Amino acid sequence: MRQLITLLIFLSVSICFSQTKEQDSLTIQLAFQNSDTSKVETSLKLIKSLYDSKEYSKSLKFISESEKLSNALNYQKGNAEIAYYKALIFAERDDYINAIDNYTKSKDLFITLKDTLSIAKVNNSIGLIEIARGNYNKGLQYSLSAIVELEKRGLHTELCSAYKNLANAYEHINSRAKAIEFNLKRLAVEKVLNNKDGIITTHKKLAELYSLEKENRKAIDYYEKVLRDLSVENDSLKGEILPRLGGEYLQFKDYDVATGYLLEGLKLNRQTNNQLGLLISLNNLGKLNLQQNKTNIAEIQLAEAGAIAKTLENDQQLLMNYRLMTVLDSTNGNFQRAFDWQRDYYNLKQNLKLEETSSPHVEVNNNIPSITDINAISKSVESEILEQHEQENFENEKKLNDLKLVFYLLLAVFAIVLTFFVLVYSKRNSRLKYTRDLEEKNQKIELQNAAILEQTKHLEDINKVKDRLFSIVSHDLKDSLTSIKGFIDLLNDGSLTQTEFNSLIPELSENANNASLLLFNLLNWSKSQMQSLESKPSLFDIQEVFEEKTHLLEQKLDKKGITLLNKTLRDFVYADRSMIEIVIQNLLTNAIKFSKSGDTITVANHISNGRSIISISDTGVGIAQENLDKLFKNSTFTTVGTNNEKGTGLGLTICKELIDLNMGKIWVESGLNKGTTFYIELPKTNPLA
Repeated sequence: MRQLITLLIFLSVSICFSQTKEQDSLTIQLAFQNSDTSKVETSLKLIKSLYDSKEYSKSLKFISESEKLSNALNYQKGNAEIAYYKALIFAERDDYINAIDNYTKSKDLFITLKDTLSIAKVNNSIGLIEIARGNYNKGLQYSLSAIVELEKRGLHTELCSAYKNLANAYEHINSRAKAIEFNLKRLAVEKVLNNKDGIITTHKKLAELYSLEKENRKAIDYYEKVLRDLSVENDSLKGEILPRLGGEYLQFKDYDVATGYLLEGLKLNRQTNNQLGLLISLNNLGKLNLQQNKTNIAEIQLAEAGAIAKTLENDQQLLMNYRLMTVLDSTNGNFQRAFDWQRDYYNLKQNLKLEETSSPHVEVNNNIPSITDINAISKSVESEILEQHEQENFENEKKLNDLKLVFYLLLAVFAIVLTFFVLVYSKRNSRLKYTRDLEEKNQKIELQNAAILEQTKHLEDINKVKDRLFSIVSHDLKDSLTSIKGFIDLLNDGSLTQTEFNSLIPELSENANNASLLLFNLLNWSKSQMQSLESKPSLFDIQEVFEEKTHLLEQKLDKKGITLLNKTLRDFVYADRSMIEIVIQNLLTNAIKFSKSGDTITVANHISNGRSIISISDTGVGIAQENLDKLFKNSTFTTVGTNNEKGTGLGLTICKELIDLNMGKIWVESGLNKGTTFYIELPKTNPLA
């Protein structure tokens, strides 16, 4: 009968509180068990199940009953486990005092039982609490003591938690090398557990740590892993990672890749109103445009970034913003504003250092007197003061004349001393003001010196451009002009017959064309090197450009016996038309130059990812693999054509710079004796809109 009543009670409890089959089964099992240690063990299994399902209130009810039985049986193992689960629940409820108290109790019992694994679990849990409360050194000691046993037993879930705690603590005490070490260990365990969210979080943390350590290649690798593993719906994290990745590529001045990531991040963060991602995007875009001397765009982006950083109270991004604004105004010659930004930067940096080093300190005085004591002391003092006052009045009547003299003497001395202190104070203030003014002037001079050095470097670059121009003119232009002059001299001397002259006209024309193209390329290249070229984009049909340029080159095509296939489609691009015409003419001329009689040149275009892709292919001699890396460089690398046509080596350099000015890309695919294909990618709309 007693067992039947117990069964009914536990069935009602299981109906009210149990949510899983496991909990139902354990509850029924408890009803039929005798009050011995096996019942405590079954109860502990039920407590663990309830804790794992976050039903803490229900779990505490079973803990209370189990604790009574375990104490009655003097079951030390049961008492230790019960105290441990109580501590876990108190920790979940942020009850630090009760959590530590029960952890300590369970740990003492586990030490008595020599249960090293349970001791390690308790130490790991205490470490987690201490680190969460900001006691990093203390938390480190507990978590490190747990690591060896957890690693020995291969308990991956507990190890993952321990590694995470240690990495977090080391990061907060600025021991980044150790933080990276334990994050790498955590990553290995997360992969064993196949925890996708944990892997993404660890990759992101490693990328941030490597970035702070200036190991930018490793940071890029881990940021790209985060992007690879992210789900399509996670726009918030993607919006943060994209501009951070773009910022890492900026460290290597890889502007094309950096621009792609930063613009994509900016667009996504504006769509999702992700203020943190938008802040990072704008700061890095401002830095990118500042490095490319696009100061107007950089100023707009950095101004918006500064406002967002202040709203979000993001001090690190605000520091970066102040530093970039200092460089911007220094570059623009606005040295007073640059000085103001620099001052804001150092003030904020100093405040952050003070916050890191400062810690609250409260002194408690345990010897404060009571109200009764204070009243008694007050009355006693008052009585003594009255007596002293009467005695002083009596004595002062006798010595009043003497005191007047002393008083006036003291007053004179006081006036002299006061005057002295006023003069010292005034002189000190004057010296301090002079020192501050001198410091400000020195800082302004430093900024001006930096700007002068920048201008000097720019002038040196221009001189190098000039030297290269003279070198090219002396070596290449001289040949063509000398050849033309030779023909003219022969004609003047009458050394040529009319028939011979007529036969030399094509060669004379070719030399003149080479000289003209050389001057044309040199002019555009020198302008781009001196940063005087500006893109004036508009919408135009790329097919029209191809039709015009192929018509101009028909004579060259016929002369070499080359077939041109025009497969272009009507397609509008957003770029500077005159610049794109220069690029296409150079690429078509190169295709003819390196093609033989019977070869074919094909021009085509298509749309990919909202951008226009243009291709110019030939079946000519191709380019050797070792020469591909020399293309598009700021050099004069060149080879002769199939009919010994000469070149300057500047055509592709100009093409690359003109395409970059129009926010596009240019690349080449080729193999020796397999032909060559040049690709151009251009926007169809304004990418900055």
